[in-house]
Amino acid sequence: MRVLVAEDEVRLADLVARGLRDQGYAVDVVHDGESALTQLAENEYDVAILDVGLPGRDGFAVSADVRRRGGRVPILMLTARASVHDRVAGLDAGADDYLVKPFEFAELYARVRALLRRQPAVLPSVLQVADLQVNTRTHVVTRGGREVQLTPKEYTMLQYLVRHAGRVVTRVELVEHVWDEKHDPGSNAIDVYVGRLRRKVDVEGAPPLIHTRRGSGYIVADPATLVAPPGDG
Repeated sequence: MRVLVAEDEVRLADLVARGLRDQGYAVDVVHDGESALTQLAENEYDVAILDVGLPGRDGFAVSADVRRRGGRVPILMLTARASVHDRVAGLDAGADDYLVKPFEFAELYARVRALLRRQPAVLPSVLQVADLQVNTRTHVVTRGGREVQLTPKEYTMLQYLVRHAGRVVTRVELVEHVWDEKHDPGSNAIDVYVGRLRRKVDVEGAPPLIHTRRGSGYIVADPATLVAPPGDG
């Protein structure tokens, strides 16, 4: 999942970004409102975290502008303003959630997970394909009742594929949602991570769930439900 962090306090922005990256999210960071608007116009984010006190256009203005343009990215507003009036102003500007500083990072990450489950429609806490289960609250993955140990980045990629189970997820989508703007388009990172997931999820003796569509991307599906053969495996 790809997250934009727009926060003018550099140290806080770095701490938030580092924590999100440790959990497997791809994170882009900006420090002013105009840069936030540029990033949101040029990239597809799964969540945007906006500080109210951004230089230039503040978080309220950025959120309102995004909504006027038809943007549907879930927005979490951060602010030191704790009054009801300010919280209402943030929500009226198009924010989906509002967190007052100072905050516990565990709560911030929990709110990000909650926003991810809401879009584009409310997602169940447990995603399932055949005997594969992905718990989006705890990040626990099981196959046939046995826990699958994944790194944060492996989990993020698998969750994205399972969220879109039954359809081909293109390499471009994976770059946009699983990696940040520093990703080298010439690298083979996607192939490497898909290979790792196959070794951990598609264990010997179990029907393969991760399939390659040459020239298109990847699809997670129970082989019994596929209309056409998976092609490349």
